[in-house]
Amino acid sequence: MKYSEPLLLVLTLTLSLFINSSATDFVFENSQFSFQALRIAGYTFSGGADIGECLSTCSRIEDGNTESWYTEWYTTASRLNAMADLFIENGSTANARECYFRASGYFRAAEFYLHTNPDDPRAIETWRKSRDAFLAGAELSENPVVPIEIPFENSYLPAYLCLVDSSDTVRPMILVHTGFDGTKEELYFSLGGFAVERGYNCILFEGPGQGQVIREQTIPFRPDWESAVAPVVDYALNLPFTDPDRIVLIGYSMGGYLAPRAAAYEHRIAACIANGGTFSMYANAVRNNPENIDEILDNTDASREYDQTIYDAMSENLFVKWFYTNGMWTFQVDTPSGFMRSLRNYTLSGSVADIACSMLILDSENDALVGNQAAILFDSLQCPKEYILFTEEEGADEHCQMGATLLSNERIFFWLDNVLYPNNLSHNNGRNF
Repeated sequence: MKYSEPLLLVLTLTLSLFINSSATDFVFENSQFSFQALRIAGYTFSGGADIGECLSTCSRIEDGNTESWYTEWYTTASRLNAMADLFIENGSTANARECYFRASGYFRAAEFYLHTNPDDPRAIETWRKSRDAFLAGAELSENPVVPIEIPFENSYLPAYLCLVDSSDTVRPMILVHTGFDGTKEELYFSLGGFAVERGYNCILFEGPGQGQVIREQTIPFRPDWESAVAPVVDYALNLPFTDPDRIVLIGYSMGGYLAPRAAAYEHRIAACIANGGTFSMYANAVRNNPENIDEILDNTDASREYDQTIYDAMSENLFVKWFYTNGMWTFQVDTPSGFMRSLRNYTLSGSVADIACSMLILDSENDALVGNQAAILFDSLQCPKEYILFTEEEGADEHCQMGATLLSNERIFFWLDNVLYPNNLSHNNGRNF
């Protein structure tokens, strides 16, 4: 059988799917730069960025040039980090905290496209600068933000315990993890700070394939995400201030598959939120590929041709290059076709019926990365459930509502308040229970 023609279709459809995957033009014409710029600027409200700094940095970046992207974000982050150090020397802790937090976000942005070459030594150095800047800011936080290590098999999961205060007042506990490329530091600005303001304690953690776990422990992604969530639940239940009946799990992006998967087997969870709900990672990844994609991936010669096709595409399309190189690294496989084959195990088929907790499925109108997976997941659930579609009119139509962090959290916590305290919404005046 000849595979060249369908493989050309793989290339054509892959490019057409992702070349315009950002619905909002933000600063850059390159859709990937536009989305990532919106991603970091969107944390302005939560203290992870400042809009003027973002616009100034972006104005110095050559559109589509990843070296320029790294250089300018790194320069801005370094300047903020040095300013924070100066504030510390002069006893200005609030100013220092704000600068450290913004520096952390900008270092994360600088490191993003270095993933296209996982051997680049700047990647681990820049990631560590992001983490260390966050830790410096966390030490100065008005609310406790405590770095912790949660025992996990023969290793540990790095996390932050974010608390409303230092008391033993019993409160709900939110467990939050990211997805394909985020970090636990970013989670503080996307949800953690909002949770604490509303009277929720939370644990922001990284599992296999994510953040510090892949970078320092080289532990790749695994589909049985309950193996990572169970020890986090154990840890939470050993804290005197955790309400055992109000433990919440939230997953972002690829976490929109991982969190529901964990909820199917970890029944100590009272509520689960999938932001970017996904039923099947594999079906989503190959949804625009030829119908015989399974045969192509399983045939030695055809899979080699597939790999070459993807490698050729990498030189033409930034998303294709980043997506496959990041996937091969975080899944610890050697080829694009190996990455695709690994994704076959990331499906809720056979386990979705075991989800018993209340589920909130979040979707975004122009989310090309998730496609129709959120609706498929919602329709398959047999538990108490709600579906929210964020729209372009609201300015929240991008993947995981990037650029609309405030709106997203308003909907999330209104739902949580109703689910956890259905007969007493007045329990929360907007800050503390």
